[in-house]
Amino acid sequence: MIVSQGVNKRRLNAISINSDLVVVGGGISGVCAAISAARLGKQVTLVQDRPVLGGNSSSEVRLWILGATSHMGNNNRWSREGGVMDEILVENMHRNPEGNPVIFDTILLDKIIQEQKIRLLLNTAIYDLTKRDSDTIESLLGFCSQNQSEYLLNAPIYIDASGDGILGFLSGAAFRMGAESKEEFGELFAPTKAYGELLGHSMYFYSKDAGKPVKYIAPSYALSDITKIPRFKTFNSKDFGCKLWWIEYGGRLDTVHDTEQIKWELWKVVYGVWNYIKNSGEFPEAENLTLEWVGSIPGKRESRRFEGDYMLIQQDIVEQRTHDDAITYGGWSIDLHPADGVFSEKPGCNQWHSKGIYQIPYRCLYSKNIDNLFLAGRIISASHVAFASTRVMATSGAIGQAVGTAASICIDNQFNPRDLLNTGRIQELQQLLLKQGHYIPGIQRIDQLDLTKEAQLEVSSTLILSELSESGLVKSLESSVAQMIPLKSGKVPSFIVHATGEESTELGIELRLSSNALNYTPEIIIATKTISIQPGRNCISVDFNVTISKECYTYLVFLKNPKVGIHFSDQRITGILSLFNHVNPAVSNFGKQTPPSDIGVDSFEFWCPKRRPDGQNIAFKISDNINCFKVENLINGMERPTNQPNAWVSDYSDPTPTLSLKWDQPQKIKTIHLSFDTDFDHPMESVLMGHPERDMPFCVREFEIFDENGRLLHQENENYQTNKRIQFSTPITTNRLIIKLMHPSKAVPASLFGVRCYEN
Repeated sequence: MIVSQGVNKRRLNAISINSDLVVVGGGISGVCAAISAARLGKQVTLVQDRPVLGGNSSSEVRLWILGATSHMGNNNRWSREGGVMDEILVENMHRNPEGNPVIFDTILLDKIIQEQKIRLLLNTAIYDLTKRDSDTIESLLGFCSQNQSEYLLNAPIYIDASGDGILGFLSGAAFRMGAESKEEFGELFAPTKAYGELLGHSMYFYSKDAGKPVKYIAPSYALSDITKIPRFKTFNSKDFGCKLWWIEYGGRLDTVHDTEQIKWELWKVVYGVWNYIKNSGEFPEAENLTLEWVGSIPGKRESRRFEGDYMLIQQDIVEQRTHDDAITYGGWSIDLHPADGVFSEKPGCNQWHSKGIYQIPYRCLYSKNIDNLFLAGRIISASHVAFASTRVMATSGAIGQAVGTAASICIDNQFNPRDLLNTGRIQELQQLLLKQGHYIPGIQRIDQLDLTKEAQLEVSSTLILSELSESGLVKSLESSVAQMIPLKSGKVPSFIVHATGEESTELGIELRLSSNALNYTPEIIIATKTISIQPGRNCISVDFNVTISKECYTYLVFLKNPKVGIHFSDQRITGILSLFNHVNPAVSNFGKQTPPSDIGVDSFEFWCPKRRPDGQNIAFKISDNINCFKVENLINGMERPTNQPNAWVSDYSDPTPTLSLKWDQPQKIKTIHLSFDTDFDHPMESVLMGHPERDMPFCVREFEIFDENGRLLHQENENYQTNKRIQFSTPITTNRLIIKLMHPSKAVPASLFGVRCYEN
């Protein structure tokens, strides 16, 4: 054995890596950033200090991914995040509808290793850096405990997606912790000292039925007096995983440096709760239950927030302010928690929603004083109140794609992040993001390289909607129900619906609009009717005799009356939804948001769809056919419903829905991009919940592409993704493409949001 003498010592194995971009943090935001940059040809080093990817969504923490869709509990229709975030969620839905967090780990890892330009360093913590000057990061130092190696990482651009902002902190980037005062930004919802300044950490547990009685002996550190938790009576033997999000602690501590202390306190609570469930005698049904899993690291909500050239504030969210440099969006509620967490007498959260989604500007996504540092995930430049909305993981994933794409442009042009803004390249960034399937509210894709805009488009049929036929399903109006119907400007057509009455009564019917055509909060009542209902079947003809001034969704509302049943249809169509004024306590939706007058948020009703297999459309006939599913929608630059469905939809009776693209001259085509409907209204929670379907009912599963000679160019039999990119090994030359689709089912006609063709 060799023994070192005196002051001599051995050095760790040293590995130096040069790359175009270093992404620190392998949570959802870092994963999306790395994939986005790699697909644009950049060599990326992705550094993750844990053994798995995903951060709070991983099997180590097991929190579901959510964003603007908010458990379908708000008015943000069709708002699921696009691009890479959408791709991951759709893939997880297809492979893992049961919501197994271990399977989700493999899906994220699979996505990363399929990108040949990403070098992944797991179990590697960044602990130091060098700087070229006071404003510029030169290199990073990381240590991997598993291979006892030290990494020296060099790149011109860095992205901090680490959650706590280790890179920003070490580099000297300006940051904040804790809540701002009301006075600083005029945010009326800024918390008082009594409510607290930070959101804490959470820890979850899973249980399982062992099939025989299981005795539980609590560890010595378990919380012995469960009544110290004000909500202890709400614990039960059925809740597990992130349904226990409110087991939270640490908001009055330093949520970076006191994390280990916070973790121990959460362990005390978790094992104390389980001891209560098993041994209090209050839960005889728990006799056969055993603990299957307890988190080993806490799920963090808040620590440092770094300052950019702009700080997002409450008013940006509530007022849905627009920004010229918008490159992504949010839509989760302003969701603040009491600093005392599980030990607080206050409710576990205080969620206030806006009427729709809001833009996030580019200026929030880079450091204001470290020139080559992008910010991603929950550390972006936002006030404590705005952070309460932007912090969730699907929003973080969309932010990750935005900064990964921005970093690629910066690398190509030898820019720092601010240079991209100052040189007027924001529109270029916006358009590149939209081309990748990303979504920016209010921004239309304008693609100069898309050959489709020069083609003549023809289709075998177009759905002209005159009715949704009855299926025999009748639902009682236990809550008010609305049918969303896309209409053009002018006189509102008349409708025929059918209702079944239990007895003689009256039914209130309203026609509503949203004050913002791009929102889905139907707060403006433009006409009302009261209809007499007789026992048995009633044919109701509704003519409001009103006009609307712009193309938009209207809401045909049937007010609550349990004595009346409305007839529904089993037909489902892209861009057509029914809504219910029902309650979803999981996101503080109690049918109507009624905030105090002094916190700066709006009062309005919630109108939300129901999850499949529920959520059928109301059966109706309309006097003036709905003709909004035209082929021109395929090239309008909007690849999801907005104020209209924005899709071409074929007729139900068309045996082979066919799209033809014809050019005057032969075109050289290497890439074809098709955009399908994977139901952007579905939040696709990644773990725990489980879902009844693997693939979305609107998505075309089978299609074929032919050239003008009938030669088969591509065939797909099991498509389930939103964005399908078909790339030929060598370009084809043709003056015509023929795309044949199969209907997803008898109840759902084939639809397509967009088609694009490129020479490269």
